[in-house]
Amino acid sequence: MEYQILNTSTCLLVLLVFIPAGLGICPSSCKCSGNDRNVDCSGRNLTELPQGLQDNLTYLNLSFNQFVDLDHQLTRFTNLRTLDISNNWLKNVPAHLPKSLWELYATNNNIKVLQKLDTAYQWNLRVLDVSRNMVERAVLINNTLSSLKFLNLSSNKLWTVPTNMPYNIETVDLSNNFLSQILPGTLVRLQHLTSLYLHNNKFSYIPDKAFDQLSQLQVITLYNNPWACSDNQNIPYVLRWDLETPKKSLLLLSLDSPCVC
Repeated sequence: MEYQILNTSTCLLVLLVFIPAGLGICPSSCKCSGNDRNVDCSGRNLTELPQGLQDNLTYLNLSFNQFVDLDHQLTRFTNLRTLDISNNWLKNVPAHLPKSLWELYATNNNIKVLQKLDTAYQWNLRVLDVSRNMVERAVLINNTLSSLKFLNLSSNKLWTVPTNMPYNIETVDLSNNFLSQILPGTLVRLQHLTSLYLHNNKFSYIPDKAFDQLSQLQVITLYNNPWACSDNQNIPYVLRWDLETPKKSLLLLSLDSPCVC
């Protein structure tokens, strides 16, 4: 009898030892699915990562919490595809995010600068949403973010259209900023851009040839900008470009906006 009890205990111990480390228990403050690899910890007033998160997560929702700093805390999730850190108190995009990411949502935080190292090694990232923050400067490194298709920097405090945007990008939303200029060459390499949102900014004019290389552009919004109509700073280029662009393109330009003539 003693031998049987000992043998049973040994078997249980062996079973526990050989349970894969990745098979964790869903944290009590989260909801999990997909073998606990899809984890939703949103709206829990969390200030730190909950205990028990598996290393092999593919989806992690940390939105609507009280996070102030997540630097270096998410690196271990090397299979993570989608990360939502929206509606927190973050002052920067977390450092050392896993390179496996496809989608990153960081809307409605306190981010002031998008640093070059925030995105330098995100070769797989397809969606980057940093809207509704306080971003004054977005520093992008040439030839990085090669998989990015959607960039949302709307409702920030940008004054200049960011340079070095990824050449494969298809949609860029820069609406509701303080944009007043497009530097020469900023949009030249965006051969795949189909949608560009520039409404609700501070543009008084668009420089000649700014949109000439955007051969795939289908939608551009320019309404609610304070257009200037003087001889040197006016909008004839935009109107001419619209007429000369294939009919598939759509220009949304409201001339009811304040216009100084």
